[in-house]
Amino acid sequence: MTLEEVTPELRSGAKAINFGIVYGISDFGLARQLGISRQKAGDYIEKYLNTYPGIRALMERTLAEGREKGYVSTLFGRRRPCPELRSANHNIRSAGERMAINAPIQGAAADIIKIAMLRVHSELEAQGFKAKLILQVHDELIVDTPLEEKEAVQAIVTQVMQAVAQLSVPLVAEASSGEDWYHAKG
Repeated sequence: MTLEEVTPELRSGAKAINFGIVYGISDFGLARQLGISRQKAGDYIEKYLNTYPGIRALMERTLAEGREKGYVSTLFGRRRPCPELRSANHNIRSAGERMAINAPIQGAAADIIKIAMLRVHSELEAQGFKAKLILQVHDELIVDTPLEEKEAVQAIVTQVMQAVAQLSVPLVAEASSGEDWYHAKG
């Protein structure tokens, strides 16, 4: 499947599986989230971890590091303390394990969007645009842009967001527009 063939529905399902597995979602939870059978969800999880053994290794390595150091770190070095990993209470320890595995991933995503915000703002100002960065929602930046600047601003935002971090996989950003956020997402 090519990138062009990925529909919004496929992307949404893939995100649910990827983030769910890394966060320790159960077959029941994934089934409910995707509207599929528990058996099918369990098969997805098992196939995913067998297909990508590096994910399981990363999860185990992250937990070991968190137990040893008492914290986990994002790609950019931000730390999240993990005292729950040493708890004698199974429920607290399990929640701590899910948090410890998730924090470096979600934290890196948060770091990336924050860096993108700063760079987009700086670039728009440096080039004298009237466009203003007004909001960030998860992995999206909302920019209020005069119509005459739309294409140039979309190009800048896309270029800046894709260049925020050099990872082993490319960062892909898309720009859309509309009179409001609802219409821009359509």
